[in-house]
Amino acid sequence: MAETTALVIDQSGSKSTPPESTNPALEWPPVLITRETIDGEIERLADLPRPDNGRRQVQFVHPSANPQTPGLNPGVRLTMEVLLPGEETAPVRHNSTQVNFCIRGQGMTIVEGKQIPFSQYDVWNHPSYLPYRHVNNSDKLHVRFTYSNAPLLEMLKVHLVEQNPPLSANVNLVDSTAAPSNRGASPYGTFPIDDEGALLMPYETLISPPAVESKALHWPWETVQENLDKLTVLGKDYVGRRLYLMYNPMTGRSNGTTPSFFATITIRPPNIIDRPHRHVSAAINYYFRGAGYSVVEGQRYEWRAGDLMVSAPGWAVHNHASYDEPVYELTVQDQPLHIMMESLLWQESMKKPAAILGSSVGFATNRETG
Repeated sequence: MAETTALVIDQSGSKSTPPESTNPALEWPPVLITRETIDGEIERLADLPRPDNGRRQVQFVHPSANPQTPGLNPGVRLTMEVLLPGEETAPVRHNSTQVNFCIRGQGMTIVEGKQIPFSQYDVWNHPSYLPYRHVNNSDKLHVRFTYSNAPLLEMLKVHLVEQNPPLSANVNLVDSTAAPSNRGASPYGTFPIDDEGALLMPYETLISPPAVESKALHWPWETVQENLDKLTVLGKDYVGRRLYLMYNPMTGRSNGTTPSFFATITIRPPNIIDRPHRHVSAAINYYFRGAGYSVVEGQRYEWRAGDLMVSAPGWAVHNHASYDEPVYELTVQDQPLHIMMESLLWQESMKKPAAILGSSVGFATNRETG
């Protein structure tokens, strides 16, 4: 291997590295993928001969994305996959995590031997590095969106994908009944060096952190909708958003569906207009019922059921509104990643200061308790 020499770049007196953009959202502007485009791709994929791995799929990529790390926003890849009746995909595993959303038909996902039967508008997650495959055990076409943090791993040059792995790899399983092992433990342990919380941790603990079980979880639309519809009683004066997070408890305080991003489903009653706000995290919305519009950095975008939109580029001022019928939408946003990086700057109201969520006091709505 040839020797590589690092560049040395003088940054003396520099105010920012890299130089600040006057408006970061303009570098990754909103983009709308219409229902007609999506339906056209579904038809095209369904007409293809079955690939060897069974995965008829297409990526929706933002025009600003790096070709080497394609995504619909910088940290999230959105793939649409079509399975014909009776088909299944070949097993695969990778160290990226995923959220799946069924937009048409039904089927079953098998993750590390666990069967997850799903129907239209169901949500389920895939933990890292567990083998999985998808099965269309119905007599109708199945279409699914998959959201992945692969672009981030590819940017770091560490996205590892294994085709046709053993169907029971057991690399990510935690035995909750097993007693802690002292094998190789440091005699000194982890200990404080001051009164403010600084600690020293030995190598033996560094390479064996406490394991948290990461499960494949399932949020059926029938149950989600039943609870979501109860939020319609919140009146027009409510300043929050009527949604539920598909919460995965292994993400803890970062409020995620996966460690990198969350999936929420929102209901917007007729003629509701959200107040403008902004956040560092970027959002992708799929509107599966109803119609309305979004205003992003002063520009209005119309959408309707079946449209997919990068509706909130990082730190862009935005809000959404419904027309004269209820709207349901799935939102995927990389908020959990930013919470853990201590970078989630959030401004819930443009009339009040922003806050770093997760390390400072967050915001409250005007919803009554009880």
